[in-house]
Order: sequence, then C-alpha cells, then structure tokens
Amino acid sequence: MTDFPGAPSGPRDGRRLRVLAAMSGGVDSAVAAARAAEAGHEVTGVHLALSANPQSFRTGARGCCTIEDSRDARRAADVIGIPFYCWDLAERFREDVVEDFIAEYEAGRTPNPCLRCNEKIKFAALLDKALALGFDAVCTGHYATVVLNEDGTRELHRASDMAKDQSYVLGVLDEKQLAHAMFPLGDTLTTKDEIRAEAERRGLAVAKKPDSHDICFIADGDTQGFLAKHLGTSEGDIVDESGTKIGTHEGAYGFTIGQRKGLRIGHPAPDGKPRYVLDISPVNNTVTVGPVEALDVTALTAIKPRWCGVAPEGVGTYTAQLRAHGGETSVTAELVGEELRVSFAEPVRGVAPGQAIVLYDGTRVVGSATIAATDRVPAGAAHSG
Repeated sequence: MTDFPGAPSGPRDGRRLRVLAAMSGGVDSAVAAARAAEAGHEVTGVHLALSANPQSFRTGARGCCTIEDSRDARRAADVIGIPFYCWDLAERFREDVVEDFIAEYEAGRTPNPCLRCNEKIKFAALLDKALALGFDAVCTGHYATVVLNEDGTRELHRASDMAKDQSYVLGVLDEKQLAHAMFPLGDTLTTKDEIRAEAERRGLAVAKKPDSHDICFIADGDTQGFLAKHLGTSEGDIVDESGTKIGTHEGAYGFTIGQRKGLRIGHPAPDGKPRYVLDISPVNNTVTVGPVEALDVTALTAIKPRWCGVAPEGVGTYTAQLRAHGGETSVTAELVGEELRVSFAEPVRGVAPGQAIVLYDGTRVVGSATIAATDRVPAGAAHSG
C-alpha cells in the first residue's frame, strides 16, 4: 500500500485507516482525497458549510465556501468513488473566525483568518468530530509534511516544494493534532500545473478551477467595506510622527501597519517621499504615518504560543516567517512565562500586532504565536535598506 510521510498509524489492516477528507471544492483537496483513496485507505469526503447564507459568500471560483464549491466537492467525491457529506459548521465559523476577525481589527490589530480557520475549524471542530465518529485521520490539500520520529512523536515540516509551502498557516497545530493529520500533497515535487494535470487524468472537473484567494467570508473582496458595515464609520485623525494632523479617515480599522496606498493625505511629506502607516490607535481613533525607515522592527513580543511538539526551553536560534507568503528571517527567541520574546538579526518591516510569527528549525515548524507588540529602531538610527 502506498502511503504518505508521517501518516497516522491505525489498527485496521495494519496501515489501512479511516480517513475524513476535507474537500473545499478546489483542485488541491480533491487530488489529496483521491491520493488517500488510491493509497488504500477508507476515505469519506466532507465539505464544511461555513455560512448560514452561502449566497453571501464569494461566488464563482474565488472562494471555498459557496454552494458552487460544495457541488464541486460532491462531484469530485463521486468521481473518486467515496461517500460524501456536508457538515454545517457555520455557527462555529462565525464565532471563532468571523467575529474574531472583526474584533481584532477593532482593536487595531491585523489578524490572519485562514490561520484561525485551520486552528479552530479544520483541526479542532472537524478533527474532534472526526475522532468522535471513529475516523483515524483528517486529510487536507495543504502543502506541508508530517515526519514520524523513531520515538513515535511527530513533527510538522515545510512542503518539499517551497513555492507551494503552507506550513505557516498550520503552525498552530499541536502534536496531538499532527498525530491525526494527513497531507498527501506535502512531499510532491510538482508544479501546480502538474497537480491540475493529475486531476484531469483522474477525471476531476475541478482540474481547471482557479485557486481560491482573498478572504472567503468577504463576498466582494472589500475588507474595509466589510469592516465598516460591522463597525460603522468613525472619523479620526491621520497624524505624522510629531503628532501633527495631516488628514482624516473614516475608521482606524481600515488601515494596517506598513500600508502605503489609500491614505488619502492631501499633501506630500516635507522630503517628498511616500508615507506609510506606522501605528493604529483604536483608543483615540488615530492613524500615525511616517517614512518607511520608521517601520523597521528589531524585536517583538508574541502571546498565545502553540507548539508543534514540546515547548522549547531557553534562548534558541531559529528562522521566522511573519506572513503567509513572506520569506524567512533569522531570529533568537525565548519563551518567558506565557510570552515569546523574539529578536531579529536584521531589522524587518511591516510587522503588525495580530499577525502570526511562526518559528522554524530548518524545515521543522517549531510553533506559532500571535504578535502583541514590537520594538522599533530608534528615530534617526533606522537603516535605509
């Protein structure tokens, strides 16, 4: 029987597992489910209904939560020849992902809803329900790998193909969850075109379906409009580093640290250079802007750490990733009580409270935490790179 790195071990037929395949309606999850079935496992497909009103979610092929997507998932399951169900997790999704997203922006932070969905929905609510029903593993189309150590522990590692690696949004998974996770695409050294070609060979109609992108629960892709609808408009000041008012806005929640476009400041900076969002204060509804050099961060404090295994002790040297499609940067990090203290070898820019920092030891994911505060380069000392 063909199998996958780090696959869960089960009592059935030696290696034959009962696998619940999360099928979003996209090509990756469909191919992952097909590979799990081809490997000889007893696979059941499930599509998660995450909206009480699916028509309000993104239509066409841009999302992963529409009626169209559920139908695509069902058709793929029929072709693969596996049972298929649709589970209603709309209320849980609203509470754990959508309301969290709104609350974080209201507090002046920049959340990652996809990471929160993986933590709270796909590998908490879904996995808990799967285990309760007697399944051994949850299979998804994420590009990441699980490594089984000789002592029986498991580690999460980057995908074989760094261009498709999605380990950043899986850094919230603990060892117990990894023990029941299956990622059939993680060790695939193929391009996305080859994955699509495989889907076509298997007769899956989603082979040519475009990838989902943006935030699935914001139907028109207008994040600021979505937040305004839920939080209302509230005019406030845009100020420079000295506190001088240089413009106004309709809600501080509509900005993110490092933002350059859409500031609507009527006149240029004295030096003629672009200005960027440096700080967002929900308390007085003020947005502070300044030169790009003022975005340089030398250290940060992160909270709510989650470890893909045993929590590290003492000061360690790692690489860190600060956004889903960002690069790696060298850091030293130490867990102090419930806080993760991180120092960067070189200053980095665009680091915002609310984002996740994921630590790596080589390709191994050490863990993830939520950025709470940053330390900036002192004024006048920032580098210009």
